[in-house]
Amino acid sequence: MIKIKNSVLTSVFAVATVFSQPLLAADIAAGKAKSVTCSACHGSNGISTIPMYPNLAGQKEQYLVLQIKAFRDGERKNMVMAPMVASLSDTDIANLAAYYASLDPSGK
Repeated sequence: MIKIKNSVLTSVFAVATVFSQPLLAADIAAGKAKSVTCSACHGSNGISTIPMYPNLAGQKEQYLVLQIKAFRDGERKNMVMAPMVASLSDTDIANLAAYYASLDPSGK
């Protein structure tokens, strides 16, 4: 009985570990290439020079994924962001998020 419980716990832990990690690593270089449009408002280094636009450098990757998808899917409404992200695929979004998360939040 104890052997079965240990086996079940091991299986649960293994599945939890697999699902807590991204299935495919995002491509930071592809995210940088895709960020050209974003840089007009969010800065070339992810630090906005326009006070009303947020800095993206150093933001948590998963947070960026969720927010960009929310804009794209209409769950979060914004007249500026909606058309900017409308054509992004999930892969594009993952790459952009990885790129901005990799940047130094101090802008250096």
